[in-house]
Amino acid sequence: MDNLFFILSKVLWAFLSPGNLIIFALLWGTFLLSLNRIRSAKRVLYTTSLLSFLIMAYPFSDYLMQPLESRFAKPVSLPEKIDGIIVLGGGEDLKRSLSWNVEELGLGGDRYIAAAELAKRYPKAPVIFTGGSGLVQLQNTHGEGALAKTLLTTIGIDSKRLIIESKSRNTYENFLYTKPLLPIESGHYLLVTSAYHMPRAVGVARQQGVKVTAYPVDYRSNSDDLRRWDFDLFDHLKALEPAWREWIGLSAYHLTGKTTALFPPPYEYTDSRTRAIELEQNQPN
Repeated sequence: MDNLFFILSKVLWAFLSPGNLIIFALLWGTFLLSLNRIRSAKRVLYTTSLLSFLIMAYPFSDYLMQPLESRFAKPVSLPEKIDGIIVLGGGEDLKRSLSWNVEELGLGGDRYIAAAELAKRYPKAPVIFTGGSGLVQLQNTHGEGALAKTLLTTIGIDSKRLIIESKSRNTYENFLYTKPLLPIESGHYLLVTSAYHMPRAVGVARQQGVKVTAYPVDYRSNSDDLRRWDFDLFDHLKALEPAWREWIGLSAYHLTGKTTALFPPPYEYTDSRTRAIELEQNQPN
């Protein structure tokens, strides 16, 4: 069932990706023209052209991305003691790394910077990396785990502190395969991943009984005062593609019982007293 879920998610995303949808719509409009269905073709092409122009001209994608990125804030004060630092894979560029036989980082490379910072703050805490290959065509490689080990040691983390899980292909499997490797199963861990991905990651962790505190990095959206008409299609797609994918992922994970909620909240409240204390502790200074 996990294999089917993984393959279906990749196949469906090929048709649901915003960039791909635009191309498919253009192809459909062109096909209608070839059939001399001028009116239908105009509707498709005019609508697609307008949407493409809006995506290029203004970062509307921020309105999809910001709710994801603001759901979990970095802790105002870090805990005195933790049992480990969990870093989710995704900061690596696996294809380019394999193509050029070098360790290449992608847009999520901030995960490694955060791992280095936290490793210094907690010198005795193990650093747990989890991630194999999320690409269907690259399942017979050493995946992200091998890259991560080299990268983490290069940035100064002792290899003796590393716990590497390299079989997982998605967020659900990240925690499924990592949980048995945790030094203390009921311990408290800092979770490092991209801010937009944090709600789903925390939801999966809670569902599998792994206690984590979110440490989000790799923000993709603009603040309100910096959001302008700038005609930067590539920059806007860097937010639109992952945001759209993440909302789909949250829905799919919730429907299949892989997360505790459709849009997991920052805290799992046990009672009103706990809620009041947590909210007070995390208020900005």
